[in-house]
Amino acid sequence: MTHQNPRPTSSSFPRRGSYAEASRIGALLRKEAVGGALLVAAAVVALIWANSPAADSYFALRDFTVGYAPWHLDLSLGTWAADGLLAIFFFLVGLELKREVVVGDLRDFRTAIVPVAAAVGGVVVPAVIYTAVVWNHPSLAVGWAIPTATDIAFAVAVLALVGSHLPSPLRIFLLTLAVVDDLIAILIIAIFYTSEIDVVALVISLAVIAVYGFLALRYQAVFHLKPAAAWMILLPIGFAAWAFMHASGVHATIAGVALAFTIPVRPPKGGAVTSRDGGLAEEFEHRFRPLSTGFAVPVFAFFAAGVALGGVEGITRAITDPVTIGVVAGLVLGKPIGIVLTTRVLTAATRARLDPALRWIDLIGVGILAGIGFTVSLLVAELSFGADSPHNDDAKIAIMVASVVASLAASVILLARNRRYKRIAAEDAVDADGDGIPDVYERDATGDDPR
Repeated sequence: MTHQNPRPTSSSFPRRGSYAEASRIGALLRKEAVGGALLVAAAVVALIWANSPAADSYFALRDFTVGYAPWHLDLSLGTWAADGLLAIFFFLVGLELKREVVVGDLRDFRTAIVPVAAAVGGVVVPAVIYTAVVWNHPSLAVGWAIPTATDIAFAVAVLALVGSHLPSPLRIFLLTLAVVDDLIAILIIAIFYTSEIDVVALVISLAVIAVYGFLALRYQAVFHLKPAAAWMILLPIGFAAWAFMHASGVHATIAGVALAFTIPVRPPKGGAVTSRDGGLAEEFEHRFRPLSTGFAVPVFAFFAAGVALGGVEGITRAITDPVTIGVVAGLVLGKPIGIVLTTRVLTAATRARLDPALRWIDLIGVGILAGIGFTVSLLVAELSFGADSPHNDDAKIAIMVASVVASLAASVILLARNRRYKRIAAEDAVDADGDGIPDVYERDATGDDPR
């Protein structure tokens, strides 16, 4: 006998979205899972190499300088990875955020309020926990933002590894959390980790971004270009904007986000959001997603995760460092507490109710999974303490330990619920009329089963 899932109401969350949106996000997360596996592999290789007899060659490679000095671009390979390659990652974050706001789930306040509030809670609580831990060491408070990030690629790699059939609403909820989380991280980097600003360079960068945006918006009407040709013209202009942003003193990855916000995400008239003729946003997604997940982020992880543990003495120092304790507590405890507690308070204050097919333990599992803060956390650690500080190394060790602990804890919960998830997936895949769209999504259009 088949037990049907109770139908959600119009105030239920997480929302499943449209079938097109759910399919797009499913495909996106599958790509991120591959990137997450590469990221983890790169970090493991770096950690082993940095603590091997050949450690000097690793640090020599990381610190090798290359670039054009007159433009202040004579940077170490590690800095190129953090400031340059991560700009590609943040460009895609900005593109995804704009898509969500313009044509995705975040365009509707009723749909957006729960995951946005949960993401804010998942940033505030870890920061408060970290600050409380280092309270007696004021100089360490600068690292308060380290445990606030969520690494969606790493998290999805864990889901792929444990074989979790996480329901579509929870996948969308997790991605929305991560996207909003990344936006907050971008704002934190721009506001709190910019000390000196070269106003002239910043103004030039913003002017170049404005030109880039004009060309991105008018490439068809004015220049009669197809997306495949337009991106080749926009790429060198985008690099110029990045170079001037880097020279201004504002972290160069901010340029990636600013450039992404100028890209139109609505498809041409008559086009589908998920099609390859969906316009410039689809073209950039197609071109740069593999570059980001398959190269940029793993290379950054390779150069950022190589920490010399320093034997027993170094490990003892790291374990007792308040930075380590604060980061681990912030990620492993603060993330799920902030996400779930904020969501719980919001449901008590509004008409929003958890999807009846799910349980609060599912939200707790997703909250713990969001405690995997790897890529952006490593970046913020370097910005907080500097590459030569022992606290930077301790923070990186803490990030890696916390990510492993969060992965294991989330896996226990999600594996225990996997049988239930499989049943939900099977019921949601039913297509009785054979039109290629599962019936559960068509009920939304008829009003029988609004989500």
